[in-house]
Amino acid sequence: MNKVLEVCVDSVESAIAAERGGADRLELCANLVIGGTTPTIPFFKAVRKAVRIPLHVMIRPRYGDFFYTEEELQVMEEEIRAFSSLGAEGVVFGVLTEDADLDLTAMRRLKEAAGSMSCTLHRAFDVTRNPARALEDAVSLSMQTILTSGCRENCMLGISLLKELQGLSAGRIEIMAGAGLKPEHIDDLHKETGITAFHMSGKKRVDSPMRYRKQEVHMGLPGISEYERSVCDEAQIRKACEALSSLTPSAL
Repeated sequence: MNKVLEVCVDSVESAIAAERGGADRLELCANLVIGGTTPTIPFFKAVRKAVRIPLHVMIRPRYGDFFYTEEELQVMEEEIRAFSSLGAEGVVFGVLTEDADLDLTAMRRLKEAAGSMSCTLHRAFDVTRNPARALEDAVSLSMQTILTSGCRENCMLGISLLKELQGLSAGRIEIMAGAGLKPEHIDDLHKETGITAFHMSGKKRVDSPMRYRKQEVHMGLPGISEYERSVCDEAQIRKACEALSSLTPSAL
């Protein structure tokens, strides 16, 4: 039984905490607060220097939908090739048509740019109009993994579709459950779905060290304080790893 815990991080501090907690690999992003975008090359280099576990890189040029212009696709191709040249073990991407199907032409371009790197279809999958068809399309592209919440806000709400997707995958592609995942969810998700690959951020809030605070000036998204941030909690990752290691083969 292949068990995987992938942790998404957007800081070197979080990458180190995730590795210390026992994560099997990292998904590197920028701007997790908006769902993650492509990280910078200097950030990748800093993480590579700081940790030893495999690094998969998010390729997403902006927040919002997953329908991309030709110019955006060209940028994504160049980013994939750049991270490949730096030794990334994998890339994470997804492109949709206007009708919310996988854009097979664009996906093939990006898959070709990735060469021998592992390729994950990210949660663009969760907003496709036909998940079963999208799974078959991902298989036809020889993608290695689908990261999904079961097309719901979080993976516990999507548990019934996750079970269906795990069955449809029939070992042809890895189904990785993520979105809102907590250590205590892993056993239940496995028992209900048979899934053994999980994705989480394990975030905790930390207060800013700044003493002088100008509360009336706001720089970011509404409702998010300028004087706190989220970082990976090593203790949460360790608990998730303990839950993962205790899984036994599902009877499903």
